[in-house]
Amino acid sequence: MAHTIFITGGARSGKSTFAEKVAREFGAPLGYLATAQTLDVEMDERVRRHQDRRGGEWSTIEEPIHLSQALARCDGKYQAILVDCVTLWLTNLLFKYEESGENIEELIHEDLQRLKSTLQGMVTPVILVSNEVGMGIVPDNALARMFRDIAGTTNQTLAAAADEVHVVISGIPLKLK
Repeated sequence: MAHTIFITGGARSGKSTFAEKVAREFGAPLGYLATAQTLDVEMDERVRRHQDRRGGEWSTIEEPIHLSQALARCDGKYQAILVDCVTLWLTNLLFKYEESGENIEELIHEDLQRLKSTLQGMVTPVILVSNEVGMGIVPDNALARMFRDIAGTTNQTLAAAADEVHVVISGIPLKLK
């Protein structure tokens, strides 16, 4: 069974930079499983800056929806796989399932259980990055509150399943587990 590392923190806290540092300790080649969808110019630029910072030792795999399947396909090909990030993955699922009219929370819970099962069977170490969204104000609309609740539950589930858990605050990582 692979080693799973869960890294959380607020937006722009330094999570990704810390996660990349942790991944490099496993040696190259490294896999970067990106869940972001570049739907506008600002996001294109953000992704480009991340890619420039990482450099050539990384192979980027883009998968906004089917995270478990993408991880399984990458298993054994890299020294470590960094998933950045879980909260963008949840956002993608939320919008996908909102359009379907089905029970969003139930469908995302099923995806989360598939992810947890996949992580348990991995050979390659996996580093998961996720935003801590529950420390801010209560959102003013139902969809945003649902997202906050789903993200909080997901983070709890993944942190409990992980071998290591870190929180990054103002660029300073703290090991919790």
